[in-house]
Amino acid sequence: MMDATVTTKATPGATTGLTSATSSRQLTLWIVLLLLAACLPWMVYDWNTGRHSGFVLTMLSQMGMMIIFALSYNMLMGQAGLLSFGHAVFFGLGGYCTIHLLNAAEKGGLPVPIELMPILAGLSGLGFGIAFGYMAAKQRATAFAMITMGIGELIGTVAIMFHHFFGGEGGVSANRMIEKSLFGVSYAAPVEVFYLILVWTLIAALCMLFLTRTPLGAMANATRDNFERAQFMGYDPRRVRFLQFALSGMFAGIGGGLYAITYEIVTFDAVASALSANVVLMTYIGGATIFYGPILGAAVITLMQSVLSLYSNSWLIYVGVMFIGMVTFAPSGLAGMIEAHGPIARAGRLRRLIVPYLRISIPAIALLLGFVGLVELLGFLTIGQAQGKKLVLFGNKIDVRATMPWAVTTALLVIGAAWLRVELRGFIRVWGDITADLKLRSV
Repeated sequence: MMDATVTTKATPGATTGLTSATSSRQLTLWIVLLLLAACLPWMVYDWNTGRHSGFVLTMLSQMGMMIIFALSYNMLMGQAGLLSFGHAVFFGLGGYCTIHLLNAAEKGGLPVPIELMPILAGLSGLGFGIAFGYMAAKQRATAFAMITMGIGELIGTVAIMFHHFFGGEGGVSANRMIEKSLFGVSYAAPVEVFYLILVWTLIAALCMLFLTRTPLGAMANATRDNFERAQFMGYDPRRVRFLQFALSGMFAGIGGGLYAITYEIVTFDAVASALSANVVLMTYIGGATIFYGPILGAAVITLMQSVLSLYSNSWLIYVGVMFIGMVTFAPSGLAGMIEAHGPIARAGRLRRLIVPYLRISIPAIALLLGFVGLVELLGFLTIGQAQGKKLVLFGNKIDVRATMPWAVTTALLVIGAAWLRVELRGFIRVWGDITADLKLRSV
C-alpha cells in the first residue's frame, strides 16, 4: 500500500491576506505599546501631592534614549554584522555638541528651539560617523572591531585632556530652559522632557525601521551573510559599511543629544568604553538579528541598572551572567525566543507548552534563588560586613556567620541545577515533537 501525501499551496490572494493581517496586528501592537508608554508617567502620579515620581520618570527617559542608542548600534551589529567596541563615541560627542548648542541658544546666539536640538545632535553624530567611518570601513570582522576600540579609547583620552570643549573630568553643563520652544513648553518639569524623548524615540525608531527596508538595508544584510557573494555580484561592501557606520553615528548622536537635554551635563563617561560595552549587552540580550530586539534589551538592562542596583551591589554580576547565558543558550536573544513561539502560537499548539514550562519554572526559580543567595552572601562578606551593615535577603535579616544560610543557598543551587537539567530534557522533547509536527503539516 502506498502512502498518499497531500501538498497544499497557498494562493497569492491568501498569502497577501495573511501578510496584511500580520502587518495589521503588528501595527496595532505598536500603537498599543506607544499609548502604554505615554500613560506610564500617570500610572505613578501622586494625585494628593500633584507630583510625578522623579525616579520613574528618570528611568523611563533613560530607557528612551538607550533604545535609540541600541537601535543605532544594531545597524552595525545586527544588520551589517560589524562588531563595534567604540559606539559610545557618537553618543557622547552628540551630547557634547548639544551641550554647547544649548549654551549658545541660551545666550541668544543660536535661534533653534529645543525640540529641534536632537536634529543638530544627529548631524554632529553623522559628521563624526563620516570622519571615523572613512577609516573603520576599510576593514571588517576583527580588524574593524579593533579600529573601533582604538577610536573609542582615543576619544575617551581626548575628553579628559582637552578641557576647552570636553570640560575634563567635570564635563560641560548647560540649562535646557532656553526659552525657545515650538510649543511654548519650558521643559522645566521632567515629565515634559520625557514626552520629548518619547516623540524622538518614535521618530528615530521609525526612521531606522525604514532604513532596514531600503536597498541599503538589504545590501547590509547581504554583506553580513555572504561577503564574498555580495562582492562578486558587483556591490562594494566597503561603501555599504561606510554608509551604515555614518548613519548609525547619526542616530547615536540623537540619543546623546537627548541625554544632554535630560541631565544638562555631559562628562567623559558618555564616550567611555563602559557605555560602548553596555550597548553591546543591550543588543545581544535583546536580539541583534530582530529589529525590536535592541528595544527589549535596552529596556531590560536599563531596568536592571535603575532598580536592581538599589537592592544589590552585585547587580553587575547578574547582568554579566545573563549576558553569558543568552549568548550560550539563546544566541537570538529575547526577541529570538519570542519569535520562536510565533509558528507554534499561530498553529494553536501553544497550550501544549504550558505544563512543560510550569515544570521547568520550579527548578529554575530554585536555581535562581540559590545563585542570588550565594552571590549576596559572598558579596556581603567582601563589602557589607566591613562597613558594619546587616544583610537583608528576601526580606529576612541574615547572619552570614551562621551555617544555615550557606547550606540552604548551596542546596537550592545544586538541586535546582540538577532538577532543571532533567526537566529541560522533557521540555526539549515536547518542543521537538511540536515543531516536527508543524513541519510535516507544512509539506
